[in-house]
Amino acid sequence: MKQFVTIALCCILVAGCASSKSGQVYSREEAQRVQQVKLGTIEYVKPVMIEGTKSAVGTAGGAVVGGIAGSTIGKGRGSVVAAVVGAIAGGLLGSAAEEGVTRQQGYEIMVKLDSGEIISVVQKADEEFKQGERIRVLSDGFKTRVSH
Repeated sequence: MKQFVTIALCCILVAGCASSKSGQVYSREEAQRVQQVKLGTIEYVKPVMIEGTKSAVGTAGGAVVGGIAGSTIGKGRGSVVAAVVGAIAGGLLGSAAEEGVTRQQGYEIMVKLDSGEIISVVQKADEEFKQGERIRVLSDGFKTRVSH
């Protein structure tokens, strides 16, 4: 049981380190990097769901926990079979759990830039935006975000 708790906590911590889709959070690589700034007006804001992380962490963590749990069932060959089945089931459940835990509410923000161009940006719903509001669109060539 102690191993199960330790593995589960490690999985949660690693999932918490997943990159942010927030318009307000910058990665270390984005610091001190020139960004192009365009001004515009919000045409509309639509709530969306941003899928969660799908890495090997959830799958591996679930497989380890499932394998350990399965190995406690039966004896001899039965224990080995139960460990394998437990590892497969745990891997599938761990992957689904990771994706579910890291899923986020987001916004699709359609912006009419002052140049007349219309763009759409999807980002985490951690800042309120309203139709008709003046905003900035920041882009470094890789990531684009909408900001007040």
